[in-house]
Amino acid sequence: MFKSKRELVYIILAGLFITNAIVAELIGSKIIQIGPFVMSIGIIPWPIVFLTTDIINEHFGKAGVRKLSMITASLIAYAFIILFLAIKIPAAIGISTVTDAQFYAVFGQSLWIIVASLIAFILSQLIDVSIFWMLRDKTGSKMIWLRSTGSTVISQLIDTFVVLGIAFWLPGKMTTAVFLNAALTGYTFKLLIAVVLTPLIYVGHNLIEKYLGDEESREIIKEAAEESLHHKVEE
Repeated sequence: MFKSKRELVYIILAGLFITNAIVAELIGSKIIQIGPFVMSIGIIPWPIVFLTTDIINEHFGKAGVRKLSMITASLIAYAFIILFLAIKIPAAIGISTVTDAQFYAVFGQSLWIIVASLIAFILSQLIDVSIFWMLRDKTGSKMIWLRSTGSTVISQLIDTFVVLGIAFWLPGKMTTAVFLNAALTGYTFKLLIAVVLTPLIYVGHNLIEKYLGDEESREIIKEAAEESLHHKVEE
């Protein structure tokens, strides 16, 4: 079914990446409050997205991440189109357990949120992969935690402020004070989760190494590094 073990690894990682990215977008309009802090519930799946990004980065290079990011952005747009159509088709009165109003309240995200989600996602992913490989070029195969955390620190900052800024602050749904509170709280929360999940980067690497074997695992990491260096020279 699969041509190689590395192909299966990429498909599994891509599945985790796409699923968490789309779920985060679908639930992102819900704002929660923890004590004095407010944040989007969509922050819960995002650390998994960035965690998966780092593992794909290491084993499949810039091209692997960029290609997957563009595919995911297209699928997010597709999901919003399907939701739009689902909203427009009326529910069967007296039969459907969910009314049109209830369905719209959950899935009726505004154009601002859709645009913000797509822009923030693409920007954060491109920034993440660039910083990751800048640090990878300096550290070599060592200090996985540094390039993983370092790329996440910047990319999640961009993602959080862009999505909340475009979706809620620009259209006037949030005051500047609330926007800054929500953005800083969400960013801090995502960053804390990313730091806590850092050991999973090593778990992921070890699982891939055991599945592929030491030789093939080193080979695909080497190929990823050479491919990224080639792209850097071209740029």
